[in-house]
Amino acid sequence: MPLCPECEAEVDIEEDEVEEGEVLSCPECGVELEVVNTNPIELDLLEEEDEEVEGGDGDMHLDEEDEEEEDEEEEDEQ
Repeated sequence: MPLCPECEAEVDIEEDEVEEGEVLSCPECGVELEVVNTNPIELDLLEEEDEEVEGGDGDMHLDEEDEEEEDEEEEDEQ
């Protein structure tokens, strides 16, 4: 039975019940775990960056046009 990498509690799952990449919660400490291997089952802490990528494009940067407009607005304010 695999162990939680955070609190080392046993996580009760069977090899044929999970798929690689599946996200589970630890029954003891509640952290989100990702199945990184199914034979044998290996669990790793789910990184927040992974959630952002799945939930959208995650690109928080302005594109070049927006940067130019922002620069012009700053010049106008001065």
